Amino acid sequence: MLGWFQALLPKEQRFFDLFAQHSRAVSAGAEALRLMLRGGEDVPAHYQTIMDREHDADIVTRDILIAVRRTFITPFDRGSVRDLITSMDNAIDQMQKTAKIIMLFDVRTFEPQMGQMAEAIVECAHLVQEALPLLRSISREVGRLTTITEKITQIEGRADELHDAGLKELYRKHEKADAMPFIIGSEIYDHLEKVVDRFDDVANELHGIVIEHV
Repeated sequence: MLGWFQALLPKEQRFFDLFAQHSRAVSAGAEALRLMLRGGEDVPAHYQTIMDREHDADIVTRDILIAVRRTFITPFDRGSVRDLITSMDNAIDQMQKTAKIIMLFDVRTFEPQMGQMAEAIVECAHLVQEALPLLRSISREVGRLTTITEKITQIEGRADELHDAGLKELYRKHEKADAMPFIIGSEIYDHLEKVVDRFDDVANELHGIVIEHV
């Protein structure tokens, strides 16, 4: 009886607005990371942008988690709401960790594959930003949502290949020289790969929500 009653009540639309707000912060952070990986004297400015957008995303995450506790009706399962926003926040948190490594070692030039991985991160961020408004009409948008989640998974696979190829090339470049550039570069590659992995986690959460509601 309670289930029927809840089904008749209006869903809390504010969740969708908050998800959209968070996705904009994630996309802006990804764009700044891409610019950061182009190197040069603007690296610190792009670093600060990532820090600012990560802070914005944290605020939205907090607001969503509070709303989950206080709202009687959520757009979909409460656990799914928490898992989705957590996975999105993990993505921008990992961008922040990547940026911190770059600043820690004062890196200003980057390998081509690093830039390509940053492009993959931006692509994932834009796909997530596209997907979230579609959750308002899951049944009608199931085809596009499925395509988006599959595309993110494909990008994650491509990023893994870039990571391996870049790391191999980096090793060859420095195997007979100072090892420190290789160590620093491998750290950056590792963090970039983890960013894309976190977006794959977002895709998995989105796919789970679709499965539950179709």
